[in-house]
Amino acid sequence: MVGNIYSEIREIKAYALDHRVPIMVDEGIDFLTTFVIKHQITNVLEIGTAIGYSAIMMALANPNLKITSIERDEERYLEALKNIKKLNLEHRITLIFKDALDVNLNDKFDLIFIDAAKGQNIRFFEKFEKNLMDKGYIITDNIDFHGYVAKDESEIKSHNLRSLVRKIKQYITFLKENKEFKTTFYKIGDGITVSEKQ
Repeated sequence: MVGNIYSEIREIKAYALDHRVPIMVDEGIDFLTTFVIKHQITNVLEIGTAIGYSAIMMALANPNLKITSIERDEERYLEALKNIKKLNLEHRITLIFKDALDVNLNDKFDLIFIDAAKGQNIRFFEKFEKNLMDKGYIITDNIDFHGYVAKDESEIKSHNLRSLVRKIKQYITFLKENKEFKTTFYKIGDGITVSEKQ
C-alpha cells in the first residue's frame, strides 16, 4: 500500500508540472505536514484545493485529520476529486466547488491554510478568522512569490504582476500589524507565514 501511495503522489506531482498547476514545493509541504503532526491538528480548512495535493499530504501525515477544502476552478476541482478518491480519502477530505469568498461556514478549525488567489489574502483571512478555534493557526503559502516580493517594483515589467506583488506586500503589513495574531515569517519553500491566534 505504501508503494502505491508513493506512486500516486508522484503522478499528482507530474500532472501539476505538465498542466502548470501551482502546488507546494517539497520544502513547503514538509513544513506543513510536520506542523500538522507537531501541533496535533485534527480539523483543517484549506482555501485553494488546486488538484488536492496539499490536502492529501496533510491527511496522510495524520490519520485523525479531517479537511474541508475550497476550490473555484472546475477542472482542478474535478482532478482533486479524482486524486482524493484514488487514495481512499473521500471520508476525510470534503471538497467545496465555489469561490471561497462566497462560502459561509459555521464549523471551527484548528488550522486554516490559505493557498489561493494571492491578491485576496487579506479578504480570505478576515472572512474565515471567525472559523478559527481559540489558539488556532492560519498558515499562508507563497508569501515571497517566487522572489518578486523582495524585488524593487521598478524591476517588475508586467503591470499585473506588479499589482499582485503590491497586494502581497499589503498582506505582509496586515499580518505584522494584526494584534489579534502573532505571525512568524519563514523563508521556507516560496515563503510561509504562521499566524497564531492570541
